[in-house]
Amino acid sequence: MRTRPQLQQRRGIALVVVILVVVAVAAIAAGGAFLGLNTTLISSYHGRLSVLESVADAGLEQARSALNADTTLYPDSGYTVYEDGVTVTDAGGAAIPGIRRWTYVGPSGISTGQYGVFGSVVTVVTDRAGNRIVRRAEVQQESFAKYAYFTDIEGAIVFGANDVLYGPVHSNDIIQIQNAAPGATFWGRVRTAQTITNLARGNFNAGYDQNVPPIDFPNTADLAKLQVQAAAGGTAFTSSTAGAAGQATMRLEFVPVDLNGDGDSTDVDEGFMKVYRVANNANAWWVVADTTGNFGSNGLKASWNCGHILTAGTGNHSYFKIFRHHTGTSNASDQAPWAPNNGTARNCYLGGSDILNDWTTVPGRGAFLATDSLGSWLPWTGTVDARVTAARPQDADYLWPISRALNPNFKGVIHVTGKIAISGKVRGKITIAATNNIIIADNLTYVTNPGGTTPCNSPERDMVGLFSGNNILMADNLLNAPYQPFSSGSHRTWANRSGDEYVHAVVLAISQFTVENYSSNPNDVEDCQGANNARGCLFLTGGIIQNQRGPVGITDGRGYIKRYQYDACAGQEPPPYFPTTGRFARGHFYEVEPTNFDIATYWPSLVPAP
Repeated sequence: MRTRPQLQQRRGIALVVVILVVVAVAAIAAGGAFLGLNTTLISSYHGRLSVLESVADAGLEQARSALNADTTLYPDSGYTVYEDGVTVTDAGGAAIPGIRRWTYVGPSGISTGQYGVFGSVVTVVTDRAGNRIVRRAEVQQESFAKYAYFTDIEGAIVFGANDVLYGPVHSNDIIQIQNAAPGATFWGRVRTAQTITNLARGNFNAGYDQNVPPIDFPNTADLAKLQVQAAAGGTAFTSSTAGAAGQATMRLEFVPVDLNGDGDSTDVDEGFMKVYRVANNANAWWVVADTTGNFGSNGLKASWNCGHILTAGTGNHSYFKIFRHHTGTSNASDQAPWAPNNGTARNCYLGGSDILNDWTTVPGRGAFLATDSLGSWLPWTGTVDARVTAARPQDADYLWPISRALNPNFKGVIHVTGKIAISGKVRGKITIAATNNIIIADNLTYVTNPGGTTPCNSPERDMVGLFSGNNILMADNLLNAPYQPFSSGSHRTWANRSGDEYVHAVVLAISQFTVENYSSNPNDVEDCQGANNARGCLFLTGGIIQNQRGPVGITDGRGYIKRYQYDACAGQEPPPYFPTTGRFARGHFYEVEPTNFDIATYWPSLVPAP
């Protein structure tokens, strides 16, 4: 018979087990405590970094605010030390222990000003533990081109019922709205340094602000800066101030040219202009087809800008004579092959127009003579590209490129000392500046439709800025306004187009944007989209910035009816060197690697080589 073995008692095993359990529990507790301590340290570290980041970001905004309050803080080049290791305070004004901040401001990016004024603010923040945060904010001066409407002085003119404005509006004066339904409508935000009269009559779709800080208006010093840029590109001209307000002794005609034969003229190198100048300042009327000095005893029939139609048989107006020969009786001097007119449809032209040229012989169709008896076209001072000669052999020598592709030194600026008349189709991005009046003698439009889908930053997008040291005005001439052909008879427009005017540009006048003799025509000659009016519609796409609001028509139908559209691309991609408000807006924010950071070596990397 077998017996079951007896278990023997082993002394101390329970104690060993207890000790092992205690050690394990202690290890777990220690690990938990260590993890808790580590979490606390990490949380503390991140909290400290969060404070440093907040201090750095606050420094960026504080510096931007200081720049807007004091423009002298912003250097022309390099950087300025705005804060040099200063002690930082919290919202309550108490110093934050151990934290110091350095702040630097200055121009960055493309610093020439051609594409706007760009800058950077850099902050460096440290604490006692050696932690460091480096932040950079881009800032950009707001261009006046961002405004659909801007005035320094509103005067007595009010926004009437049915007036509609698109885009941002600012005035340093009281904005007055007519106290009548349905009231004026504003699609962009409206801001005034004073107040809005009849506020309830305004429809403010983006809101409004009253009593905001005023914005300083541009001055002639800004014009002088543009002359420097134009001279560098060979596009600084000297005209005169001769003649009436709407007359000029020089004019610019913008011409697109299809250089590559692709059926359009939207490429970046296909924009040109021609420059015409009279020899005698007394003939400023001729340049703009003004009526002053233009009519003889035969009235419009003998206008030098319209030629002279002779009767060849009863009721048959078949001969068109150029201005110099309008008194002749022989058909030998008639330019019948060139006659675009007849007794019922007459066209008038600006001075220097090819159709009015003072031929000494009758060349073949398409020929071009640079000089007539009153003035001449100025030849381009650079080398003429072979493609221009091939595309326009008749006047290639007189086409001035307005692109860097064919004029490498061109800065996008055309400057005129004196008055200048302008017209044509613009291909490119340019600013036209004049120390005196800029006269819009005929339509000034873009090759690329400003209301189309072409992106604002596309090279194919056109943009024009007009900057006048005096007025920008629509000319009262034979192309823009209706006239009687004789002392009696119906008024009509003698331009080779419809009566409406089209302007694509951001206009900035140190005085006014207005219409010459806006109240001089009868009120029932041309329609503006079905409404009887003297001169039809004035379609302006861009923006209007003026010191004092100027009239373009009156309520009885004389002058123009306004049809203004805002070009949002002007704010994003302003015309070259267009004046800025001096106020810096926020741009992008960047976190900069703090290891071995040195501002003296970092800042040059923000400014590309010219």
